[in-house]
Amino acid sequence: MKGSFDNISDNLFKINIFSMLFIIIPLLCGAQPEKKYIRQGNREFGKDKFQESEVSYRKAIDGNKRSADAVFNIGDALYKQNKFAEAANHFTENVNMNNEPERKSAGLYNLGNSLLQAKKIKESIDAYKNSLKLNPDNYEAKYNLAYAQDLLKQQQQEQQQQQQKDQENQEKQDQNNDKSQQKEDQKNQDQKQDQQQEQQQQEQSISKEDAQRLLNSLANDEKNVQEKVKLAKAARERKLTVKNW
Repeated sequence: MKGSFDNISDNLFKINIFSMLFIIIPLLCGAQPEKKYIRQGNREFGKDKFQESEVSYRKAIDGNKRSADAVFNIGDALYKQNKFAEAANHFTENVNMNNEPERKSAGLYNLGNSLLQAKKIKESIDAYKNSLKLNPDNYEAKYNLAYAQDLLKQQQQEQQQQQQKDQENQEKQDQNNDKSQQKEDQKNQDQKQDQQQEQQQQEQSISKEDAQRLLNSLANDEKNVQEKVKLAKAARERKLTVKNW
């Protein structure tokens, strides 16, 4: 989106700012300090001395806190210094101070320009629309309104594409996580089966040893029995050979 904003015609806004600024010049008359500083600021503004003109306009404000013209011109000076958010604040203040449709429309138009430059597209569209309600013949406002609407549409499309991309990436990540979990579960299952097999083998091995010991024990018992039988038989034979005296 940055590239799109960079393509905004600076010449167009320069012409509009000048036209809006000098609309009020014929209305400035008298010797009051407020108007003196406004005239001085206008001369500086016309020489592209925007920072100096801002200072002069602020001096006019010091002389009259309710000077809508000074507030408007401070917004112009700030706009030319690329201080778009601050400029928007002053144009908003000017709109609230003005009841005259033409001046109110001019404030709303410059407010729209400031908001557009500050990348607040939806807000700029509202400002342009409100400006056109008061002055439907402002062709620059119509042009900038259409431009802002195109930017908003482009922004929404880019956001939608980004959301779709993020969703696809998330689904891919979830699939990878599922595969990793399946591998981990399979690994754990294999380990469990190996442990069970090892345990069974150990149990089988112990059973064989026990069986062998049992066989050995039975063999020993049989051998002992046979020995006892032999001894008993030998004893009987000895008794038979005993002579009676």
